[in-house]
Amino acid sequence: MVATALAEQASFIAAGASLDIDHVSHAFDIDGKALPVLDDVSITVAPGEFVALLGPSGCGKSTLLRLVAGLEPPRSGSLREDGVAITGPFPSRVVVFQDPTLFPWRKVWDNVALGLEAQGILKTQRHRVDAALELVGLSSFRNAYPHQLSGGMAQRVALARALVNDPKILVLDEPLGKLDSLTRITMQAELVSLWQRTGVTALLVTHDVEEALFLANRVIVFSDRPAKITADIAVDRPYPRHRGDAHLAELRRQILGLLGLDATW
Repeated sequence: MVATALAEQASFIAAGASLDIDHVSHAFDIDGKALPVLDDVSITVAPGEFVALLGPSGCGKSTLLRLVAGLEPPRSGSLREDGVAITGPFPSRVVVFQDPTLFPWRKVWDNVALGLEAQGILKTQRHRVDAALELVGLSSFRNAYPHQLSGGMAQRVALARALVNDPKILVLDEPLGKLDSLTRITMQAELVSLWQRTGVTALLVTHDVEEALFLANRVIVFSDRPAKITADIAVDRPYPRHRGDAHLAELRRQILGLLGLDATW
């Protein structure tokens, strides 16, 4: 039993990539003026780590995810995956957004297959679509259309569509933000399970402090815009975690204090 657990942990750590965000600053051009969004942000993420980003709405968290995904370059600083500079999008880094954005005219299987189809390798890699659907527990819905799915199921399809590309870094931009509270709790547990089984490195933006503490190894707290790191908090609790854990409750109180919301708790 111990040997099996160690073997699983070893493969888990090896699957993800390292991520280095080094003195990154960024700004938007609005009406001919620069609007600073990120201010000298440096984060090092180990392979297979799950890191959550918390901060005030509009502070720049999602912008940082866009830079990690390679969707745009930073104004200054650098980002590296396994030591290699991030200069644009790449299949090893995939983004899951708040909205599943499934094509309504395509069945679940065909939605998941999009990435492989775009790469021109679907004909020889069809088994990867089946494996991704199995991973998220939707094999029996392979022939369903998006309108036949619940919100949680649609988001699981979006996760499968990301995982089918065998990513090393999974970029999660509030992927559970539009779900009802009960579905969200269920999906949080499923997301932890997926992360543990795939070993991918995960970077999550969320506004839910409890969600961050339930999912992540580390929680990084940002200031208001332009975002600076105000705290980098290790969540040293084993999985599965329990919401009544006194240590998590204390961390929640600390984080709410950092966000200026301690008076509400």
